[in-house]
Amino acid sequence: MRYGFLGLGIMGAPMAANLIKAGYQLTLWNRTALKCEGLVALGADQAATPREVIAQADVTFAMLADPAAACDVVFGPEGVLDGISDGKGYVDLSTVDDGTSRRISAAVTAAKGRFLEAPVSGTKKPAEDGTLIILAAGHEGLYREVAPLLDVMGKKRVFLGEVGQGARLKLVVNMIMGGMMTSFCEGLALGDKGGLAATEILEVLAAGALANPMFAIKGGLIAEGEFTPAFPLKHMQKDLRLALALGDILGQSLHSAAAANESFIRARAVGLGDEDFCAVFKTVND
Repeated sequence: MRYGFLGLGIMGAPMAANLIKAGYQLTLWNRTALKCEGLVALGADQAATPREVIAQADVTFAMLADPAAACDVVFGPEGVLDGISDGKGYVDLSTVDDGTSRRISAAVTAAKGRFLEAPVSGTKKPAEDGTLIILAAGHEGLYREVAPLLDVMGKKRVFLGEVGQGARLKLVVNMIMGGMMTSFCEGLALGDKGGLAATEILEVLAAGALANPMFAIKGGLIAEGEFTPAFPLKHMQKDLRLALALGDILGQSLHSAAAANESFIRARAVGLGDEDFCAVFKTVND
């Protein structure tokens, strides 16, 4: 079996590297071709277009930035649909809205391919460590077939049934995370203005019911002023926007998520989009 991988950004590159190290033969494509070099050195092959990857692989994974990028790779010139044929599998690991996922699924299925959505919960470090959480839905046979590869990339996987449910759960998870981060940053900012050191606040949080890995890791980085992106702020704002759109479709009010989104919009507006999403602290603490 040969496998393909499209998209080698902050998340995709370490995920592909783990597959190569586990012994899987990959053919790679990235819009910026230079990003393939390190993985080619590990033993992967490189293709010039998504179509070439799909044509060479039995199953192709994609890890792309947003719905626009996911659709461009599938529907664009020399894209996925130009290479799909009978029985080939396409596994989209990207975070997109459920409508985008269903649109891609319908196109792949119409071309006689098999489609699985499998967005991942986790950031750069879990991607490097192979400890992501994978939220799959779609073609159950394909899910079973690629389960060993998903287990290389993640520590937990769930199958949620029909296409769209994986996308929805990922948006729920990231909406909660975005809301937690804004509340956390407001708490640190309030404490700072009240003469409380971040280390003191973090110590108390870590000892009680509010203890969690995100507060521990991101709190330390905020205290150090370190905002190198593990999960870019612009992507968190995108996910909040998509969650709010889902709420509108389903008739669910999301007041706190809307407020969190405004904080992230403001952070993007002042040029923080490419920093880690915890950089929202900079605009909260003004």
